[in-house]
Amino acid sequence: MTHKHNAVLPNALKTPTTQKLTNKRVILASASPRRKEILQTLGLAPEVVPSIFPENLPLSSFEHIHEYPVATATQKAVEVYERLVAETPDDAPDLVIGADTVVFTHALPSTTMEMETGVRQELLEKPSSKEDNLRMLLDLNGGVCEVVTGVSLVYPILSAPGYEIKSIDERTLVYFADNQLHVLKAYVDGQEGLDRAGGFAVQGLGNLLIRKIDGDFHNVVGFPGASFFKLLDMLVEEEVDFLAI
Repeated sequence: MTHKHNAVLPNALKTPTTQKLTNKRVILASASPRRKEILQTLGLAPEVVPSIFPENLPLSSFEHIHEYPVATATQKAVEVYERLVAETPDDAPDLVIGADTVVFTHALPSTTMEMETGVRQELLEKPSSKEDNLRMLLDLNGGVCEVVTGVSLVYPILSAPGYEIKSIDERTLVYFADNQLHVLKAYVDGQEGLDRAGGFAVQGLGNLLIRKIDGDFHNVVGFPGASFFKLLDMLVEEEVDFLAI
């Protein structure tokens, strides 16, 4: 049985990478509508197969904080790849994309786990409540946070274990304005930030809280599209068997 797949959209740039992706089965291991939208804007429409990886890796097990989202992205991509290979061995994925975006407080341009002031960076997940959302915004207010997205690609190879993993992390600094308390409370009451890591949506009303962004705007939204395509370009140029199996 022949399976037809084509994740490359008509608006995609005509490059060696998009030619390689044509008629391939490309999977996004995430239910995030924001990641899907960013990829579509850049000319790629992968199948969406959300990962069931529990995302419970302990932050303390990583020597460097930036390894945390990369490890989570990798686990998500591998889980989906292995599941689809088992479910549809005659139509296995050609490429699975995993991503994980986290927010770290108290960032500096040269971020380290321990700041000179002795203040440790805190990982901000999605708020558990409106009260928790306000706590996060008060901590971020007037300061700088770091948004880090780990992106991992899983694709088939002939040697064990049958797939290869390539990963990157993208880091963006977000500078918060010194917002008045009533503004923060109004934002929390609108509930826009309740399902966002860090408790804010830079592409929505959360933009009113932010003074400037240093780095990739789309990375803060949830997916660093430019770096993702640069990684694909590098694999097409340097890996002879990439997307050829």
